[in-house]
Amino acid sequence: MRFGVLGPLEVRTSGGEPVHVPEARIRTLLAALLVHRGHAVSVDRLADVLWGDAPPAGAVRTLRSKVSLLRRVLEDAEPGGHDLIESRPSAYLLRADGDAVDAGRFETLLRRAYGITGDPRAKARLLGEAVGLWRGTAAFAEHADEEFARAEARRLEEQRLAAMEELAVARLDLGEHAAVAAELGGLVAAHPLRERLRHAHVRALYLAGRQDEALAGLAELRERLRDDLGLDPGPDLARLHEAILRQDPALTPAPAPDPDAPDAAGFADGTGARARGD
Repeated sequence: MRFGVLGPLEVRTSGGEPVHVPEARIRTLLAALLVHRGHAVSVDRLADVLWGDAPPAGAVRTLRSKVSLLRRVLEDAEPGGHDLIESRPSAYLLRADGDAVDAGRFETLLRRAYGITGDPRAKARLLGEAVGLWRGTAAFAEHADEEFARAEARRLEEQRLAAMEELAVARLDLGEHAAVAAELGGLVAAHPLRERLRHAHVRALYLAGRQDEALAGLAELRERLRDDLGLDPGPDLARLHEAILRQDPALTPAPAPDPDAPDAAGFADGTGARARGD
């Protein structure tokens, strides 16, 4: 069974068939277990999530019936689904390894990408795959503003934004200046005070031949930081501003190596193709 939380709550069988989870409270129960996936959630906590300050009479018994219904939905969708929800003393736990939840796959891809140095193509591929798992801009979308999911939704959203910033830098190193400049415009408008995001956008504008817009972006950020936070831009942005003014060649990355081009590690065979060691 696979679960999706990087957007609206989603359940699919291992074969990819969608699973309908009926009733809003059953979906909320599943969301609460997914927020704490792999960890037991107390009955009291789950009752608070479902009913807040107005629990029904016999709340524990009613919660047990909701868990039974959720187990039945999962079992009907795929044999063994019932066992994904374990009963613990006064608690329940959803067994879902990292690969079973899209948020877990997302974080695994990020760890792999952040471990890469010197290969922007490989880094961009992994980051693009990670960001592509999102089905919107809010994790736990229908529950993102509820107390039980708010912190986890914000944590995942911060990781998404950081991944998009890192992806933009990798794509700039690959020479995708115009595309990155165009694609980051909306993200910058939505998050105007994120300095690393603005750095990538300004650099992309400059490398795409739009120097006036790049400088205007820096000026706008400087004004907003001072008006909203009483701060000046950080040293990285100050250095970028100076480099743009003097048109520093260091702003233009060296071409990334072509993975299909011959290199010193391979020898050409008689047809001109690179010999492979495998």
